[in-house]
Amino acid sequence: MRFLDRIDLTTLLLVALLLGLAPFRPEPHLVEKIRLLFQGALSRPIDIFDLAMHGTPILLVVLKLVRMARTR
Repeated sequence: MRFLDRIDLTTLLLVALLLGLAPFRPEPHLVEKIRLLFQGALSRPIDIFDLAMHGTPILLVVLKLVRMARTR
């Protein structure tokens, strides 16, 4: 987890916002892929890759915040 400690929180938040909301129109990929996941229609490999690519930065932000809270 040391790699996560070395990443600046501001940078990580910026990346999470940009990738989480990209493309901005007509609908962010992350919103679309989560909707497909809950509908049970997330089956194509490209859709699963998109979910992982757009969701990973947000997961890293959550992990970093939890780690910061535990060390303080």
